[in-house]
Amino acid sequence: MKAAVITSFNHPPQYADIAEPVPKHIQEMQVDVLAAGLHHLTRGRASGAHYSSDAVLPFVPGVDGVGRGADGTLRYFVQAPGQPGSMAEKTVIMPEYSLRLPEVCDPIRVAAAMNPAMASWLALRCRTGFLPGQKVLILGATGSSGQMAVQVALYQGAAGIIAAGRNQQKLAALADLGATDTVTLTDPKLGQLASEVDVVLDFIWGENTGKLMMSLLKYRKDRTQQLTWIHVGSMAGEEAPIPGALLRSADVQIIGSGLGAVDAQEILTELPLLVSEIVSGRLFIDVNVVPLSEVSCVWNMVNSSERIVLTP
Repeated sequence: MKAAVITSFNHPPQYADIAEPVPKHIQEMQVDVLAAGLHHLTRGRASGAHYSSDAVLPFVPGVDGVGRGADGTLRYFVQAPGQPGSMAEKTVIMPEYSLRLPEVCDPIRVAAAMNPAMASWLALRCRTGFLPGQKVLILGATGSSGQMAVQVALYQGAAGIIAAGRNQQKLAALADLGATDTVTLTDPKLGQLASEVDVVLDFIWGENTGKLMMSLLKYRKDRTQQLTWIHVGSMAGEEAPIPGALLRSADVQIIGSGLGAVDAQEILTELPLLVSEIVSGRLFIDVNVVPLSEVSCVWNMVNSSERIVLTP
């Protein structure tokens, strides 16, 4: 069969022939892959840089997808540890790591939206006791995950959603998705505008995180009001210097949300409702559909506002 095959951590995958995967245990199922999203997590694992990467060369990348099971059902699946990747004509899954989809759904949209939506969905529902009426700041809101975060925060009942990013044109479009305010990351008004938020969804992290925290707290009327800063992405770097004085002078909780921070069973419990919202069309995402044969051409393509979906 044809698949995207990683033979070096330093190069994009090649479209090549590889042996068809077959179930090795009674709990496994072979599926015909219909669509697989090209996510930041997928690239990170394929490069060996992501903390969850444990692949041995060569291997097929892809962490999730939509496929047709051997039982004839349409499924969204997440690859369990040790399962082959989803960027192939066929793969093997664990059915308990999958969800049945209605036949009327769009497999492309599900494959595109689930991973980027999951970041903010799990952060708000599993990592903090977010309540309707609270306010959210989203750092890195112009990327596909950030755009989904605006919509997820609105779905969760946020009273205020401040979207911060670098691209002013893309920021302006977020008002239609639910953002109550938009601001560039370099705008000195960011700290004042976001001074009373309850939760920060940080897709950026990196060197300027501490400065952003200090600029927000500078204008906070009551520093005993809890601020939960959730690290969900590292677009600006994996390390963030945090001043000790900041932690002593305000009620700030810094936590992470990702694989390991959220229990796998809890993730599976959350997925049905998220799938339902995506299938219904209530959560929007820009999609770029590309044939799997062109995987090496688009692997390093950067357009943060749309999600590439590969189709065998």
